[in-house]
Amino acid sequence: RCLSSERYLWCSTPPTVAHPPRLHPASHPNVISNRTMLTARSLFRASMRAPVSALVQAKAPVAAVAPQLRTQFTQTLPSVATNVVYQRQSAHGNRRVLATASTPYLNSIKGEENTLDYRIFFTEGGKTVSPWHDIPLYADDGTLNFICEIPKETSAKMEVATDEEFTPIKQDTKKGKLRHYPYNINWNYGMLPQTWEDPNHENKEAGGAGDNDPVDVVEIGSATCDMGGVYTVKPLGIYAMIDDGELDWKIIALRTDDPLAAEVNTLEDVEKHFPGELQKVLEWFRDYKIPDGKPANKFGLDEKCMPLDYTMEVVEETHGFWKKLMDGTTPPNGLSLK
Repeated sequence: RCLSSERYLWCSTPPTVAHPPRLHPASHPNVISNRTMLTARSLFRASMRAPVSALVQAKAPVAAVAPQLRTQFTQTLPSVATNVVYQRQSAHGNRRVLATASTPYLNSIKGEENTLDYRIFFTEGGKTVSPWHDIPLYADDGTLNFICEIPKETSAKMEVATDEEFTPIKQDTKKGKLRHYPYNINWNYGMLPQTWEDPNHENKEAGGAGDNDPVDVVEIGSATCDMGGVYTVKPLGIYAMIDDGELDWKIIALRTDDPLAAEVNTLEDVEKHFPGELQKVLEWFRDYKIPDGKPANKFGLDEKCMPLDYTMEVVEETHGFWKKLMDGTTPPNGLSLK
């Protein structure tokens, strides 16, 4: 019954009320925003897709499969609920706080969305931290931490502000105007903390020097990540994009809680379960500047998506560059180390 609301989920609506009152999601603890509801639906559908598909292919009678579906439903729903992002209004004016159950990090938002002042800061235990410097590269289980800057199917060009204190997420600008991609990006996009593509280091094999930013991640899973969310991912491969002569690595990854995570470990697995996806990523990043009258981006390494072992070599190398940046071996030249 709670799922029947048109815009917001009003969990205490009596069954006789067709349309609950339109309350702002930040004004009541029982109201979840439409965006959050879509995230929950996406997670639930993704979790149920595989078992339902298997039962359909088996052509089992409804009476026989109903108990199995009921069991899968009751196991899936609590998992989805714990990953839903709740919004609440803070006591500090327009400052909102977002939290996920899977990480110890909170996001404090300052400024109005779609303005030059908009920032997403990260806190841990009440203390402001840098998503670039303070969130570890590796999770406890050896997977990688991924910070989502741009959720899938959005176009605002958000990025960690590497030259600002505590490196919050902000929207990129050009000539004083907020930047957008010419069309939505089709995957969750973000960065690996504690990595740095050193502009002083030229990778002759790939064909360029670093672009002075953390390593980028393209997360190809079924669920939409939240801007500022921290997720554990499995790296699968890497592209060497050349953007205006600079090397801009793009890691292909999959969230560890994706329904297909256990089955996808190699590029061959990606082609099996996500057919054509690697080529789509290549073409999207190659061509996205063309609508603005700019030439297409190039790719090194013969435009190949390199396998996991090569990917991890790049991760370790760029982690080493970040360490040298932090210990003073490499001068920051305007980058924030806090």
